[in-house]
Amino acid sequence: MLTRFKPMPVALAVDIGGTKFEAATVTHTGEIGRRVRVDSAGASDAEELFSRLAGIVGAFDLGSVDVCGVGSGGPMLPNGEEVSPLNIGAWRGFPLRSRIAELTGLPTFVDNDAKALALAEGWLGAAVGASNYIAMVVSTGVGGGIVLDDRLLDGALGNAGHIGHVVVEPEGTELPDHVRGVLESEASGTAIAFRTGAPASEAPAAERARAGTMVGRAVGSIANLLDLQLAVVAGSVALGYGGDFFEAAQLECDRVAQLQHSAGTRIIPAGLAGEGPLIGAAAVGFRGFGHRIGEP
Repeated sequence: MLTRFKPMPVALAVDIGGTKFEAATVTHTGEIGRRVRVDSAGASDAEELFSRLAGIVGAFDLGSVDVCGVGSGGPMLPNGEEVSPLNIGAWRGFPLRSRIAELTGLPTFVDNDAKALALAEGWLGAAVGASNYIAMVVSTGVGGGIVLDDRLLDGALGNAGHIGHVVVEPEGTELPDHVRGVLESEASGTAIAFRTGAPASEAPAAERARAGTMVGRAVGSIANLLDLQLAVVAGSVALGYGGDFFEAAQLECDRVAQLQHSAGTRIIPAGLAGEGPLIGAAAVGFRGFGHRIGEP
């Protein structure tokens, strides 16, 4: 309940990524304070990886913080009791929530990073005022979080929204450790690098447009299924490719989403850019502890 918070609650927000970990303090109005980050790539041992995370968490005065919110790749068990991020091979069944709670002494809440982004974009980003939308991250991998009737969907184990594993091209790329033809096998930075033999950032225009087309195909199908008309998309691939990506995505979405309730579905860039993951992680913390974001 709100009474458990100070008049102006503050969260320690933690973003767990495949190449970096980042932490920051975030106020109840979404203002980001001090930020600390560390490289997370290259660690093959679970404890070595956690020690890097502990190093940045230890840089904060935790006495001035009320709650800890964490956004992490999945899949995971409810509230991140165990996480197995697809882009962090060293963590399989890793007890992330309890380890961070023990480290900080704070009430700690963990959710999928794309679901965290959905909270952030609805709070302060491109989905403000929308009751039904999907937020997506198209980066090293592809993830999503779905809001319907102003409620973030969780699912049985907390993994609702995994749009990266929707099939969009059945005879498509056979990306190692992935099902052939799922969106992540077609549009992720990992898939693009695998297919082209070069970093995703160097992909030619045709490959950038192809990634957008695949995302538009998935979004159009989700719009048909769930009766929503907005997708906000973040991530280094989507935002880095810019117009090539978003124009192709919208064109394909228009082709697929032609039902009365889905026609006109928009695909737009996320509004919070590089701040989205941390604001989203804070929103996970506030949500878990009963504080309604966007309220005083």
